Amino acid sequence: MSVTTTTDVVVTDAVPAASRVRFRFLRGGKTRTGLLILAFFVILAVAGPWLAPYDPDAMSDQLLQPPSADHWFGTTQTGQDVLSQILVGTRGVLFVGFLAGILATVLSVLIGVSAGFLGGAADEILSMLSNIFLVIPGLPLIIIIASFVEDTGDLLIAAVIALTSWAWGARVLRAQTLSLRRRDYVEAARATGESTWRIILFEVMPNLTAVIASGFVGTVIFAVLSEITLAFIGVADISHWNWGTVLFWAQSNQALAQGAWWWFVPAGLCIALLGTALSLINFGIDEFVNPRLRTATGSSRKVRMRVGFTPVARTDASVKAAPAFTPVARTTAPEAPDAEPESPGTPSKEHSA
Repeated sequence: MSVTTTTDVVVTDAVPAASRVRFRFLRGGKTRTGLLILAFFVILAVAGPWLAPYDPDAMSDQLLQPPSADHWFGTTQTGQDVLSQILVGTRGVLFVGFLAGILATVLSVLIGVSAGFLGGAADEILSMLSNIFLVIPGLPLIIIIASFVEDTGDLLIAAVIALTSWAWGARVLRAQTLSLRRRDYVEAARATGESTWRIILFEVMPNLTAVIASGFVGTVIFAVLSEITLAFIGVADISHWNWGTVLFWAQSNQALAQGAWWWFVPAGLCIALLGTALSLINFGIDEFVNPRLRTATGSSRKVRMRVGFTPVARTDASVKAAPAFTPVARTTAPEAPDAEPESPGTPSKEHSA
């Protein structure tokens, strides 16, 4: 009796299509959700002053009214429209956040990548500069500056936040650059006579894009929360509307004690939604960079393992030569289950016949 076992070899396509790789980052649900929410707030920041139904500073006789058809988010204690204040204040929040993020990212890239790639005395000097700025607190410095400057505008706040928040990103980029500067493609570019700055721009920087983007998003989150915090405690100019200014006036007039929830809840929800959007984008970048976290944003397809099937990577040459399923036959020699072993002295049946 012969036993035959057939093993089916499943051939899968391991090379993703070009269209799948091109927009791989945008395929994640977290990334798409975060970008949609952020785009909504960007539209409000650009068109907010024109979309506002009332002047945010205009007072009326409708004092502390709940949401209605005339005032969707209600009114304040002086009859000001809360929706108009939210729409007009969106621009200041995003302006400070993105300006501080851009300035801090540029500084971190210039100092961190230069320190990691150049090494030697340049690395020591730039690393010492990063360590100095790493221990400087941002909020106390802004409070001290605001006490000496009459007009603490958004531009000054964004500049101070950027100057006190670039050091951490520079340290991360320096560590990543140290691991890249001795790679084979960098050594090959150096051997061909490429200049140092050309190697940094075209060989090292493309491999740091995801890290730079993640640092930029984190700095924007920090800058937005810092701007709102400064406005809430009254350090920033309270004559310029932003979400922190709305919360400042609501807290000063005891909106919570009066039961005027519509005065502070919309601003709080906007802060939470913007922070959630930026965090989702940051999570999407982490999943795109880290293969261990890569799910929907990854390019590799999941292969279901089944008993009797072996996944094999298919190349262009083997696609034409081999069929999709290759049966492999394995035959074993039959064995006599009831055969008794013969003793050395016993003659065989052929000799006895």
